[in-house]
Amino acid sequence: MDRLALILVIVGGLNWGLIGLFGFDLVAFISGIRFGELNALSRIIYSLVGLAGIYSISLFFRERNQIEK
Repeated sequence: MDRLALILVIVGGLNWGLIGLFGFDLVAFISGIRFGELNALSRIIYSLVGLAGIYSISLFFRERNQIEK
């Protein structure tokens, strides 16, 4: 679960980096829509990335040895 959350957080971070640097929304591109629009697929992707971010907060409160395993 940790790795899946990390992958989704990385995807979200890369997407925001692309938006900030180039004005390119990767999620919109994958979903076949324009920047700023929403459809069912883009809402699912954004929701999963958001949930992964919330889940990743728990990493701050874990023992260091538990994370490294």
